Amino acid sequence: MNQRAHLRVLVIEDESLIRWSIAETLERMGHTVIEADDAESAVKMLGSMPAPADVVLLDYRLPDSNDLTLLATIRRLAPTSAVLMMTAHGTPEVTKGALELGAYGVVNKPFDMHDLEPMLLTAYAATR
Repeated sequence: MNQRAHLRVLVIEDESLIRWSIAETLERMGHTVIEADDAESAVKMLGSMPAPADVVLLDYRLPDSNDLTLLATIRRLAPTSAVLMMTAHGTPEVTKGALELGAYGVVNKPFDMHDLEPMLLTAYAATR
């Protein structure tokens, strides 16, 4: 039998309903989810986690961050974590910048929750 990876996922999303939906979906699938609703709390969590998250799901626009600065900080604080950037405001420039800074990929919102786990597992596997 094929054993699925149990991932530790940090979800950084300011819209509570989206964050809740992602967390519920992933927890139902057996993953551990840590939630942050802004850049400041995400940085604090990254600095205090006993082990880095396997995958970070990062919203591009947050109340205290609406550029790629937080992504650069995450890459520095958690270099082994795969990062998927989520955005409803994707442009080729944002995607190019995110990939250059080390994001595994950029996911356009809205996305189907059924596609979430395969995306995370692929990102995780590609960074190992």
